[in-house]
Amino acid sequence: MSTRELLKAKLDEIGGISNETWFNGLSDRKRAELQFHDRDRDRKALTQIDQDTYERFYGNKKYYQATDDSKRYVDDWIKTHVPGKVFLDYACGNGVNAIKAARAGAALSLGLDISRVSVQNATEDAAAQGLSATARFIQADAEDTKLPDSSIDVIICSGMLHHLDLSYAFPELRRILAPGGKILAIEALDYNPMIKLYRKLTPDMRTEWEKAHILSLKDLRFARRFFDVQQTRYWHITSIVAPHVPFMLPALNLVDKILTRIPGVQLMSWIFTFELRSTK
Repeated sequence: MSTRELLKAKLDEIGGISNETWFNGLSDRKRAELQFHDRDRDRKALTQIDQDTYERFYGNKKYYQATDDSKRYVDDWIKTHVPGKVFLDYACGNGVNAIKAARAGAALSLGLDISRVSVQNATEDAAAQGLSATARFIQADAEDTKLPDSSIDVIICSGMLHHLDLSYAFPELRRILAPGGKILAIEALDYNPMIKLYRKLTPDMRTEWEKAHILSLKDLRFARRFFDVQQTRYWHITSIVAPHVPFMLPALNLVDKILTRIPGVQLMSWIFTFELRSTK
């Protein structure tokens, strides 16, 4: 049996495990993450809440209007690296990157998330775009995926590593990544004091684990135990204010192109990206 056939068989096996059996095996921390993200991605509930409640739980979403430059970088990375490959959107949320990878020509595009609601949303969205043949989504534990060894060519970790215990997540990623494989991580950075203050003042937008585990360069040093770390880039310093002055976004992006290249100053970025490459 080929690696891809083994992978598909394993996906069927994972999908056949009952939700109750799987849920009962999770730790309290992981159950809290599941419940938080089930609530966070409940599309029907979002249409029924008032503006004050929305601002309390989802007010940070407006700032993602400022992330065009980093989104473009991620989209280009997907288009470059996934054609003909087995791709994994690791802790995929609503599966946006897995769907992009399927559209970009991935041989098989997988999404994995602890949230049942997220998996349902992603599955429905892929079907609506006619991508069900190549895009597949499963509910699973990112720290213990049950996927076969060396079965994934390309992985994206988008805004989710800070939800995990990296002492489990990095070894698991190394295990499932094929020789020569690549991972792109997109993460918030834990240095800017104003952003840290905003996180402190908006506690309902994050899980308890997440609040304490925003990534720093210490985590990159830890990643080097498992991978070759390359292409670290920094994004969004002044452009964070763009939702309040949207007409200034192009100018702020230009300023950020300079500031994010200056050592020390670049650590004030909201987001950073880096590649993890297989050392097998």
